Amino acid sequence: MYDVIVVGARCAGAPTAMLLARTGYRVLLLEKAHFPKDKLSSHYLHQPAVASLDRWGLLEKVRATDCPPIDRVSYETSGVRLEASLLPFDGHSTVYAPRRFVLDPILADGAAAAGAEFREGCTVTGLLREGDRVAGVRYRTADGGEFSERAHLVVGADGMRSTVARFVDAPKILEDPPMTCTYYSYWEGLSTHWELYERSGRSAGVVPTNGGRTLVMAYFPQSEFRQVRTDAQTAYMDALRAVAPGLSDRLASCRQVERLYGTGEQLNFIRQASGPGWALVGDAAHHKDSIAARGITDAFLQVQMLTDYIGKDLHDPTALSAACRRYARDLEEKFTEFYRGTLGVAELEVPEEQVSFLRAISTDQTRVNRYFAMMSGIVTKDEFYNSEELQETLARV
Repeated sequence: MYDVIVVGARCAGAPTAMLLARTGYRVLLLEKAHFPKDKLSSHYLHQPAVASLDRWGLLEKVRATDCPPIDRVSYETSGVRLEASLLPFDGHSTVYAPRRFVLDPILADGAAAAGAEFREGCTVTGLLREGDRVAGVRYRTADGGEFSERAHLVVGADGMRSTVARFVDAPKILEDPPMTCTYYSYWEGLSTHWELYERSGRSAGVVPTNGGRTLVMAYFPQSEFRQVRTDAQTAYMDALRAVAPGLSDRLASCRQVERLYGTGEQLNFIRQASGPGWALVGDAAHHKDSIAARGITDAFLQVQMLTDYIGKDLHDPTALSAACRRYARDLEEKFTEFYRGTLGVAELEVPEEQVSFLRAISTDQTRVNRYFAMMSGIVTKDEFYNSEELQETLARV
């Protein structure tokens, strides 16, 4: 009998297993893949995610890879350019964008070092139940073996198409249609920081990552996905020329060193995140368009919230149920703002009033810094827009 079974060992599952194992619980961590294995991802860790890694004792392991530190961000749209140094969160103003085949094994190793039992190549095929309560999982190993394990709590951390969420029939509290599709690749010879570009109908993001390579992403409206995918490489390069001609010129002297990756599965939803004997974290609980690069950061925040709420009360059924209900309620409350804000960016529209506003604040570096801090979740939208000084600026726009 395990205390917790965590399904999925990437950015949500591995930290969940690690923190619960550190509390003293017996934890089983199941992963369908065999690490190291890459994954579609924007890689970027906002300052709160870096702070989480530091708090968990894993930041130095990320730093020890060849993932470059990032301390600047820039944004260009319609003739306006904003640039800033990143503001600190819990003392961290330097961020990273590690490849997933680098980051995910670090997280899984952290879980194993904490005492979690980590099994790779395991596909969950069903859930065990006691009445209406989830009481464990059935799974199949890569060699065809069939196994069942029981636990007080099953945590689904298995992505936006979560098997656990499907088996418990977790309802979607919020859901919106896909808004963008994205294609990206990796380049060598491109010196950069975190760069963002936006024009109506197109967006691009640039961030340095491991191996001296730079991730360059292009975003298109979801309505164009079928057309774009017929010749994605041409559409990708055309989009970069349209939205960021300066970047396109720089790429002319660089080398694309990996194939083009892409997806139209930019699903947008918040699911009910807990029920009797189960909870969901990461993309299983809350998935939104990758254009804001918040997936990993939000997963870390959810993990910390769930494990803090459970604390040492996992063996008390009443307390555990109360903790999981509180987690689900607070997840919906805390992440709806990020969700709505991301969908606003994913519209790929730059209204003239927004351009006027950005032009108005561009001469005040303090406000520019806080604007980017809002994008990283350090400053809330209300805190940014409701300041007296900013209201004076808005009145003049």
